[in-house]
Amino acid sequence: MDAVSATSGRHPRTRGRNMNLRGYADAFRARLRLGERGPILVALGLVVIWLVFQSLDDNFLSPRNLSNLSVDIVGTGLVAVGIVFVLLIGEIDLSVGSVSGLAGAAFAVLNVNLGMPEWLALIVAMLSGMAVGAVHGFFFAWVGVPAFVVTLAGLLAWNGLTLFLLGASGTISLDEEGLVASLTSSYFGAAAAAYGLAALGIAAYFLVSHRNRNRHKAAGMPHRSLSEIWVRTGVLALIALAAAYTLNQFQGLPLALLIFLTIIVASDYILRRTRYGRRVYALGGGIEAARRAGVGVARVRILMFMVSGTLAAIGGLFVASGLTSASPTTARAAGSGMLLINAIAAAVIGGTSLFGGRGSTWSALLGVLVIESIASGMALLGVQDAVQFMITGGVLLAAVTADTLSRRSAGARDRA
Repeated sequence: MDAVSATSGRHPRTRGRNMNLRGYADAFRARLRLGERGPILVALGLVVIWLVFQSLDDNFLSPRNLSNLSVDIVGTGLVAVGIVFVLLIGEIDLSVGSVSGLAGAAFAVLNVNLGMPEWLALIVAMLSGMAVGAVHGFFFAWVGVPAFVVTLAGLLAWNGLTLFLLGASGTISLDEEGLVASLTSSYFGAAAAAYGLAALGIAAYFLVSHRNRNRHKAAGMPHRSLSEIWVRTGVLALIALAAAYTLNQFQGLPLALLIFLTIIVASDYILRRTRYGRRVYALGGGIEAARRAGVGVARVRILMFMVSGTLAAIGGLFVASGLTSASPTTARAAGSGMLLINAIAAAVIGGTSLFGGRGSTWSALLGVLVIESIASGMALLGVQDAVQFMITGGVLLAAVTADTLSRRSAGARDRA
């Protein structure tokens, strides 16, 4: 037991319960010392990025640019959510860029070249990502090939298959009025849509927090005070309503953003509120301990790669939607370039640990906002891509360094 918890009689995670403002500050510092960076530092960094770019260009925080940003984050963000699932068990998936390109190419070939209905081609494209993830998971969990090697081979193989499907110069244009194209071009123009979504999120957060408080209180466990719940709800309300107001100043609530947030909420619920999710975190905390606790290690590993492949495929469909085409050039870029790098960077920058066992799907949202905000600001300023890459690389290195140092310090305290 460390000094903080010894003096308080409670674990640092729970010291802030039923305490005053100073208690909350002490609990936050204790959590940082335990290696729990949380979303707050990332959110503060995002605010700094926005303020800097706004000071350099008044158009950065304009409703149009922020609305476009909310759509631009979706493709990479969905791939990053899949990466989070794999990182939570302490592994990596290098194939997600190629899988996303394969899904876009498969949809284009099936729908445009072979005449398959869009809805069916879309389902087949998503199932292809799931199947690819199952293949990776099988070789990793049952055969014993390291995940790095399996997914590196997948990066090459699925990218090659994508190029084969499209042909050497076979750019396939999608129907601009079709189902997939509408994923990134459709908006709910009524102001009630954005405000309604914000109100729903605020109410759901308060009700869930209040229910958890009552359950913990009834069980004699540490619990948040009502004042803390109200403060947290108030902060969320300010952010959500400000976002809704901004979106309504342009074209309204983007369909892409609605789908992205829905997937994040559903994924977070699965990880945090179900037995399946607890097994994922247990496996990330230690393989042998998870096995002794009755966790089916091989099964969970395969499912994690299936989730990663499926979300990579869905993200690839959003990328194809934004481009309204599938081409060998974009396939090569997706397979070996920035989509893979940005997706992994988004998950790690947002707070998911590379060592497993810590993180959430919300970290993908925060991380991809950081990355795409940098890209958007650089584009407005006319800065070349090379500078953007260097800045993104520096942010990623800082995030991983902070995670490594916090893990090392937490381990030293445990040994002491």
